[in-house]
Amino acid sequence: MREILIVGGGYAGFYTAWGLEKTLRPDEAHVTVVDPRPYMTYQPFLPEVTAGSVEARHAAVSLRRHLRRTRLIAGSVTEIRNADRTVTVRPASGPDHTLHYDILVVTAGAVTRTFPIPGLAQEAIGLKHVEEAVAIRDRLMTAFDQAASLPPGAERQRLLTVTFVGGGFSGVEGFGELLSLATAMLKSYPELSMDDLSFHLVEARGRILPEVGDGPGAWVVRSLERRGARVHLNTQLVSAEDGHVVLSSGEEFDSALIVWTAGNASNPVVHNHTDLPVDERGLLMVRPDLRVGTDGEPVPDVWAAGDDAAVPDLASPVSGAHTVPNAQHAVRQGRRLAKNIAASLRGGRVRDYRHSSLGVVATLGLGRGIFQYKRLVIKGLPAWLMHRGYHVLAVPTWERKVRVLAVWLTAALFGRDLVSLASVQHPRDAFVASGDMTHGGKSLTHPFPESGAHHEGERGGRTRPE
Repeated sequence: MREILIVGGGYAGFYTAWGLEKTLRPDEAHVTVVDPRPYMTYQPFLPEVTAGSVEARHAAVSLRRHLRRTRLIAGSVTEIRNADRTVTVRPASGPDHTLHYDILVVTAGAVTRTFPIPGLAQEAIGLKHVEEAVAIRDRLMTAFDQAASLPPGAERQRLLTVTFVGGGFSGVEGFGELLSLATAMLKSYPELSMDDLSFHLVEARGRILPEVGDGPGAWVVRSLERRGARVHLNTQLVSAEDGHVVLSSGEEFDSALIVWTAGNASNPVVHNHTDLPVDERGLLMVRPDLRVGTDGEPVPDVWAAGDDAAVPDLASPVSGAHTVPNAQHAVRQGRRLAKNIAASLRGGRVRDYRHSSLGVVATLGLGRGIFQYKRLVIKGLPAWLMHRGYHVLAVPTWERKVRVLAVWLTAALFGRDLVSLASVQHPRDAFVASGDMTHGGKSLTHPFPESGAHHEGERGGRTRPE
């Protein structure tokens, strides 16, 4: 029986395994998925998790619940040796070990791209995983509680200053949702006012949201600024040491919350630890049918999709174009991968991957959004409703759809559930302190969880209706 090994359980990996379970008979192949997390993150919901509009667990799809015939290994692949048809796995606990395969599927996903900026690794937090989104929300809520007990001044200003670095979809959506949450929270804090909030969005290019046109992108900037935010275009983060933000424009300020969303990089195992062919960007060279290799030199029994694969975009009028690294392509590529692998095993015909864009949509906060399809642009509440409608249909499994809808309906009746659970990230503090505020001369209260750039991700793009 053939052994199919899938490296990564994100969008492309999950949908490939899910599709193989539906397509193959149990006696045709064994399927194994290796991923450090036991769930697939539905990343389009992460901005709404930061705003408390979606429950954190509802943005995570359990692998074990839905991949019932697939062997799941909690660990990371550190090396791929296709010459021997083996991979090295580093499990969550225990020594590294080797797995053998007959068919390999590489869907490892991208990692957060960072730069050697002073203080970035120590102060910033990403927005790629559920735990990061929850930490961002809890930090903001805890900052409100602390600031409300302080007189106006530098410390209150620091606590209520939020900085997002990166003006792509992930950054803009997260920024807009968190700004919406902060504005709504002011109603519960009479000690604070809109003048106390300071929200900064920093983008190195001259515009945000490169996936939309210049006009819609400029409208988003104006919309955010009308809501009290500062958008710094053509500006880079120079330093973030001790939370003191220094921008290339010369502006400086203290910020208690710094979120880094400035792009993705190929997974290190693909970029540096494989004998499979990669291009100059460190991405796997992939044919239109999702086999690894070129038309002239295919690699037998090796397939790839998602962020780490340079998949030719057959729907693009530009010669040599590749599909953009977003979740919609990863989902659809995963479905095509499952069908092609099954067809290959049965001696059937494999088909090329082709998908034309149906537009892009983004949330900018509660009741605000933007949608664009070619020259058609929809703004405000209708676009926001389109965003919610699309994603509740796109999130996998009916169980997740119902749970998300239930939270939205509850929020529509009773409003947001504004409760910070930052202490959950340090659950033993109260037990160790035995009710004392200090232990051994050191505070055991942690208003903010430890941060730092995360370097392991399932999926670098954002889901769009394409």
